[in-house]
Amino acid sequence: MFPSGTSSRPVSRLSVCFCGIVLASKCLLAAPATALDSQVDELLAQMTLDEKIGQMTQVDSGALTDRADVKKYFLGSVLSGGSSDPAAGNSPQAWLNLADEFQAQALQTRLKIPILYGIDAVHGHNNIDGAVIFPHHIGLGATHDPKLVQRAERVTAEEVAGTGIRWAFAPCLAVAQDERWGRTYESYGENPALVSKLGAAAVTGLQGKALSPDGSSVLACAKHFIGDGGTENGKDQGDTVCDEATLRKLYLPPYRAAIKAGAGSIMVSYSSWNGQKMHGNKYLLTDVLKNELGFKGFLVSDWAAIDQISKDYKSDVEQSVNAGLDMVMIPYGPDKKGNFVEFIDDLKALVAEGKVSQARIDDAVRRILRVKFAMGIFENTATDPKLTEAIGSAAHRAVARQCVSESLVLLKNEKHALPLAKNLKHLVVIGEAADDLGVQCGGWTIDWQGRKGPVTSGGTTILAGIRQAVSPETVVSFSADGSDVKGADAVIVVVGEAPYAEMKGDRHDLNLPAADLDLVAKARASGAPVVTILLSGRPLILNSALADSSAFVAAWLLGTEGQGVADVLFGDHKFTGKSPRTWPASNQHVRAGDETEKPLFAFGYGLAY
Repeated sequence: MFPSGTSSRPVSRLSVCFCGIVLASKCLLAAPATALDSQVDELLAQMTLDEKIGQMTQVDSGALTDRADVKKYFLGSVLSGGSSDPAAGNSPQAWLNLADEFQAQALQTRLKIPILYGIDAVHGHNNIDGAVIFPHHIGLGATHDPKLVQRAERVTAEEVAGTGIRWAFAPCLAVAQDERWGRTYESYGENPALVSKLGAAAVTGLQGKALSPDGSSVLACAKHFIGDGGTENGKDQGDTVCDEATLRKLYLPPYRAAIKAGAGSIMVSYSSWNGQKMHGNKYLLTDVLKNELGFKGFLVSDWAAIDQISKDYKSDVEQSVNAGLDMVMIPYGPDKKGNFVEFIDDLKALVAEGKVSQARIDDAVRRILRVKFAMGIFENTATDPKLTEAIGSAAHRAVARQCVSESLVLLKNEKHALPLAKNLKHLVVIGEAADDLGVQCGGWTIDWQGRKGPVTSGGTTILAGIRQAVSPETVVSFSADGSDVKGADAVIVVVGEAPYAEMKGDRHDLNLPAADLDLVAKARASGAPVVTILLSGRPLILNSALADSSAFVAAWLLGTEGQGVADVLFGDHKFTGKSPRTWPASNQHVRAGDETEKPLFAFGYGLAY
């Protein structure tokens, strides 16, 4: 990411040692662990306490109004939160320039330790205009296909790296149990075996078979450790109440699989386990994750999450670092409480007071540096222009389109309503969601909470995909409110949830809105076959919509490639998606494993046609 495309590190005894090892091995992780560790130890021995604490500090780009603070405080990482875009615009080049600005500051420090830039690329490089947006995890979970998930994350890695960013806060390994949780769509499903299989594939897709100096190897971040999908009543940042045996059986397996796949970082959850905040839980973070499971990477906090441990910020710093946290994510500048300067000052004071040991500091920094060396960013911070040029390419979109077509779950197909013939005389499409890119992408798309409308460039709505699929003689009419369905040979209704992300997405009433039920009823009144497509981040209570539909398709939050829906509706591809969640029949029984009411559809349900 260094603007000149070459390292600015001066030739010294230290740099010669580093470069000699790099030249001896194409992939640093292929070298013996002792060689990599010796690099880390030699650099660590030269670092001051200020430089070490800087490596443990990650600051949001929006809080770094003075770019020189990266150099001044020896910061080890910068991130861009869900809405922290470059001031110059949201293009790939603007993002690349922003990353280069911060990296240039890091390379001016005494030891020239590069930063790791992080971003929430949770379904593609979803903050950047024109990037390919993939289905959210719940849709990829419906594919049950680890090879396809790996391909999707490889595309994501290449697009992320093309903007000078080498760290994606993904995959989410939540084993979501309650559809009321607003992050349900970030989970591959309710089954730990499914989440483990797809999560490991995602790690490999992002990082490659191992972290390496390959410029498209992007650090994965398994999240959010642990139990975030099991909170009571689906409350975001809530409490997961269960015994340890249940925690280990239901929520731990995906992390074991991710570590085996080589995940270099893990993000800790906002949530609690039996009342104790995860960011202060030394038993789970250190004893279980690092010691028992042998995790060799580093732990990073969630956004300002240590602030929730207690009312005293200095105590929060002490508890979280001693619990095993290696890097702390801080969204605030010096004008707010809990800012990065306060964190640095408090941690330095805690070391002086003997409340945080030098050994704990060294362990945290050693873990961070080991990842940076493994990625080869000490020797080359430049971005391959071919990666930047490929952002949003046709080849990348083809992978996302396949993900869409294989994620669709056919819940009902009465009298073989599907597939539709491409040469129908008159096809009516109703529902504003049919022609809304923002709705079909969902949250975490350009903005943190997402938004309706043409949120990003280069995508295809469901309506546009349908129009491209049918014969030239077919008339495709669109009616957002369903007011005109006369003369239709078939009616396609698209309904679902407006975009949302965590906190704002928590719901206690999962009923399909009355307006959506009315749309489906209007379509049925036409007398033509009715195909209903549901866009949602979770199963919803369908009520009359299912009975009023000839065919019903769960399309989840499919991203930018709406053409993938048409591929299956018109028979170019068969339905292969299987539900990654049990589909509840009512609002009273929405938690996985609830056997007091027969579900509408079982986990793994899905018709072929």
